[in-house]
Amino acid sequence: MKEKRRAKRLPIKLSLEISDLYKQDYVHVININAPINVMDISKVGIGFSSESKLPIGYYFNASINLGEKETLHSVVKIIRSQPIDDSLTMYGCEFIGMAEVLSFIFDAYEYKLAEED
Repeated sequence: MKEKRRAKRLPIKLSLEISDLYKQDYVHVININAPINVMDISKVGIGFSSESKLPIGYYFNASINLGEKETLHSVVKIIRSQPIDDSLTMYGCEFIGMAEVLSFIFDAYEYKLAEED
């Protein structure tokens, strides 16, 4: 099967919390308090699961720590969802407006994972 992803997915264990979601047309959903478990990350986005039902096409702010000093601050857009079971949904998101120059952080994280194996 041919790989269609734009960037290699890297496994990661993170917990994030979404408190606000918004759209470009100033639609804003607040006080969601949706705990999420990040499953994987790549240069272009993240995959996570949550018990909360989150709307497609909405954005949230994320701070993602990939190591001791590497923290990424980015806007993330929810682009797809897939139910896993009755209570859990898997989401796919893309980073919006993250500078391409920051890709070295992912390269360093991938190198660190390879050393641990």
